[in-house]
Amino acid sequence: MKIGVLGTGNVGQIIGAALIEKGHEVMLGSRTATNEKATAWTTSNGPRASNGTFADAAVFGEVIFICLNGLGTVDALQSAGPNNFQSKVVIDLTNPLDFSKGMPPSLLPQYCNTWSMGEEVQKQLPAAHVVKALNTVTANLMVDANRVNDGNHNLFICGNDADAKNKVKHVLAENFNWKPEMILDLGDIRYARMTEAIVPFWVAVMQAEKTPMFNYMIVT
Repeated sequence: MKIGVLGTGNVGQIIGAALIEKGHEVMLGSRTATNEKATAWTTSNGPRASNGTFADAAVFGEVIFICLNGLGTVDALQSAGPNNFQSKVVIDLTNPLDFSKGMPPSLLPQYCNTWSMGEEVQKQLPAAHVVKALNTVTANLMVDANRVNDGNHNLFICGNDADAKNKVKHVLAENFNWKPEMILDLGDIRYARMTEAIVPFWVAVMQAEKTPMFNYMIVT
């Protein structure tokens, strides 16, 4: 499969490298085709790796991962060209975190309570099928669920299109070891408000436990 990854930070690079290890072709997208981090990533990840602009990655990918900084997401999507996402499954990993006052972060007020980054991504890409996923775990756990409790912990997803959510479940199970029965579908894209809202709590737990390698498990 050809996969586009928007974002050259730690999350985007880890996601992209893990997908290449599974045999996929991955293009890492950034604001410029000559981005130094993206170029270095391509060099170190072999012939199935490439990099280009946000628009290049959006055109390239059959499935798109959005691994962008919350504040820069809207501008990046506009740069990528919303028409380039037509009918594609878009996996949104963004969180609207504000680190301007240091740790712990707060949520950006325009993207919490009555709105979310997930909803904003769907608004910016009206012809795409946006699924919120992976935003409540650290990057190294995103790509291998078995690193915590043998994969017995929950991942939350939400989105408006049932077929897109099923495809995302398949992608996560086949490539990142997420057990389908542990992937909890919360509903439509509005529920991104809830998954994004727990991320500051996740940061607090990380600080208390002194490790990011943990997750939540729903017990009934």
